[in-house]
Amino acid sequence: MPKSSTVSFEQHGGGPEQKIIAPRPHQIVVVGGGIAGLEIVSKLPRTIRRTPIAVTLIDREPAYVWKPMLHTIAAGTTDVSQQETSYIAQARSRRFVFEPGEVQGINRKERKVYLAPLEIDGRRILPKRHISYDTLILATGSQANDFGIPGVRDHCFMIDNRSQAMNFNREIMARVLETLVANSMLQIAVVGGGATGVELAAELIQLTDVTAYYGAAGLRNQVKVTLLESGPNLLGAFPDRVAIAARERLERLGVTVLTGAQVVAADAGSLQLADGRQINAELKVWAAGVKAADACATFDGLEVTRNNQIVVRPTLQTTVDSRIFAVGDCSSLPLDDAGKQLPPAAQVAHQQASHLIRYLPGWLEGVDLPPFNFRDFGSIVSLGGYGAYGSLGQFGLFKGGFIRGRVAQLGHILLYRSHQARLHGFWRGGLIWLADMINSRVRPRIRLPD
Repeated sequence: MPKSSTVSFEQHGGGPEQKIIAPRPHQIVVVGGGIAGLEIVSKLPRTIRRTPIAVTLIDREPAYVWKPMLHTIAAGTTDVSQQETSYIAQARSRRFVFEPGEVQGINRKERKVYLAPLEIDGRRILPKRHISYDTLILATGSQANDFGIPGVRDHCFMIDNRSQAMNFNREIMARVLETLVANSMLQIAVVGGGATGVELAAELIQLTDVTAYYGAAGLRNQVKVTLLESGPNLLGAFPDRVAIAARERLERLGVTVLTGAQVVAADAGSLQLADGRQINAELKVWAAGVKAADACATFDGLEVTRNNQIVVRPTLQTTVDSRIFAVGDCSSLPLDDAGKQLPPAAQVAHQQASHLIRYLPGWLEGVDLPPFNFRDFGSIVSLGGYGAYGSLGQFGLFKGGFIRGRVAQLGHILLYRSHQARLHGFWRGGLIWLADMINSRVRPRIRLPD
């Protein structure tokens, strides 16, 4: 464990000048303000007391939204302004520094992180700059993988972050208004039958149902949602019982579900499948595949997988530099000797963040880091107001059990609310929950066009 350097300053008093040596704060820099990154910066300043530290968070977004909620913001069934956490406000409350910007590179020898110039609406706000670190924690998350398929980047929306979700929401609101005015059809295709794709398809149906409440009674019959999955089943990471129940529910809602549907090209009005079929869709969302950000592959020689994930040791330190950690979706850690990897899931990001929050204080004092151990608490897929399905974890009295209905919906809600409590504290997190409950009673049930 590297020791923090010291700095000196002169103190002038009534007698001779004295030099006082004070320890320089250990610079901890966290790149990425997602589930893992924001939990770490929100807790570390209050956890590490013996070693002087300074904690900095870098993120290109101005605010944070819980990633499992992005699809509801994209569909407009949740208002982003009610669910986002401002990084500046959180930094003030939890005693860290927020540095807006996008990471361009890392210099491991000089221990510097380089940031691109910050521009807003074409105006340069901050120049290209660098931030020095003693310990670097990479928590850059993940994004959908287009696999280099022609036309996907040009013609498909992605909802990997807050800005993308808001962009899609603006587009679908405009499309819905056009559909109502022209009395036409709107065809939407969602590619990817994982949790994001399945939940987004349900939220889009909910959007049409709730819009009817505000006077657009025929919209449900004017919007067609198709969900495509290249594999044989939806929700491949879930138990079969969850996947089957979710598919049956989606089909009863009117979603067309196509499995074994491999997309090979996309254009402005359709998707081309490997078997020659063409799926017409004016609005397309790509939620297939997962990879870490392309920038991870450029981080000064860090070992990465073919999906850009940073390879880490059981201590969550990178294989080539013990000063650098990687957590969450951007990291790659085998679960067993067979090489099975930890899934890109919220519970993994949270548990890895908790591991570092617990053991970094000792590591800064020279204590060895213990290996990270993952505990599978199960998984839940929520179909908005139409139900939820899930499986319990691989331990405990109800090991591997199946849950559905209100029990599963409550479990999904508690996951989010416990996450808020970790970020804001128990009492403030409870007040946020109360405010959300009040808003759900007094504000529109969908985000209406401005």
